[in-house]
Amino acid sequence: MIVGVGIDVVDVARFKASLERTPRLKERLFTEEERKLPPLSLAARFAAKEALAKALGAPPGMRWTDAEVCKEPSGKPTLHVRGTVADVATLLGVTSWHVSLSHDGGIATAVVIAEAP
Repeated sequence: MIVGVGIDVVDVARFKASLERTPRLKERLFTEEERKLPPLSLAARFAAKEALAKALGAPPGMRWTDAEVCKEPSGKPTLHVRGTVADVATLLGVTSWHVSLSHDGGIATAVVIAEAP
């Protein structure tokens, strides 16, 4: 059963400028592993985190770094949650995630589906 669906788009140039203007922003938004990635990948991951929040109903108090977008060896993106995000997901019965990332024409986009048994 689908518990929620979220989608988000990010203007890559604008996002990159925000990261340059506010260096600590990376630490607030991304895990240590994510921070190693280039701005285009970070923009897509930020879109995924926004989409994740929307899929969960945008509850207050979730920490950005409690969600991490990783890649399987095949390149397929996966979503790993812990802490505040995992707590909300558990309350809603979410047991699995589906995530899709894309970027083209200066825009990064992501879709997240939260699923329960």
